[in-house]
Amino acid sequence: MHAALIIETDRDLDMLAAELNRSAKRYDEVLVVVGERTRAVLAGLAGDLPDAVCWGAQDGFYQRLGFAYERFRRYLAAAHRAGRRAHVIAEPDLTHGVDAGLRADRVAAYLEYEAICNRTYALDAATVTCVWDCRDHPATVLDRVRATHPHLVTSVGRMPSPDYLQPERYLTERRHLPMGSPPADVDHDVSVGGVAGLSGLRSALGRWAADHRFDGEAMEDLVTAVVEVATNGLRHGDPPVRVRAWHHGDTLVVQCDDAGSRPLPAEAGFLRPDPVAAVAGGRGLWLARQLADMVMVSSEPGRTSVRLHFPREIMLAASS
Repeated sequence: MHAALIIETDRDLDMLAAELNRSAKRYDEVLVVVGERTRAVLAGLAGDLPDAVCWGAQDGFYQRLGFAYERFRRYLAAAHRAGRRAHVIAEPDLTHGVDAGLRADRVAAYLEYEAICNRTYALDAATVTCVWDCRDHPATVLDRVRATHPHLVTSVGRMPSPDYLQPERYLTERRHLPMGSPPADVDHDVSVGGVAGLSGLRSALGRWAADHRFDGEAMEDLVTAVVEVATNGLRHGDPPVRVRAWHHGDTLVVQCDDAGSRPLPAEAGFLRPDPVAAVAGGRGLWLARQLADMVMVSSEPGRTSVRLHFPREIMLAASS
């Protein structure tokens, strides 16, 4: 069960408190990862709760988007293997450490994970309730929330979402939306014609990241993520791969374009690669999703574009 609770006023948190009280009696464990405002209201409404309820900090889960998705996936998978019935109540933190002009893109990227988790999370013996506050998000985002959650929490209980789309359809429709053009003036514009050009790309990216106060693992993760995407373009697309890099406030942005003969599958990069098959390749986009904060893909016959965002505060926090 994957459901969304859309909050309009603090009074709507009564529904969440009721959900939490019910779950504390029905599930072996309840993990609550919400913001301070929601936690304070819940603490006053839910009353005494058993030890089955565990409160998690948002910054422990919501770092890079791929990290957040993978951490929840592993938690549910471990509970499933152990035979424990689990309920996760989560309120995504999608604005902390992100430049204001890029927050809409980050929310859109996160909702793609909300779509794919309907296929990849161990939900047969678990429930995930996602809390979305309409005071923090525009109506267009809430429309996509309804499209990515099979159920909605209402005053009369959980109901099927009439706007729900299967993951493949949702991701395919998102894949064909334009990302917007890179700025006319970028920090780097490099054409990589073959594997031999990757070494120079790696060096240029490392210097560029260092100039913007990225160091240690944060710098290494940025370089590795971009090189993996560029390598994918060389292997599966039609070289050369054009790599453009620029900065938006404290966020470093890199876009890789190739003339791919076939569009990428909608689920590319979301599914953990087979460890044996990965030896021969095919892990690049998945790895990029783990190392970058967010990855946007636009793919159609004859062109594939992959854009990666690296917010400095988030990257440094994740590597510390």
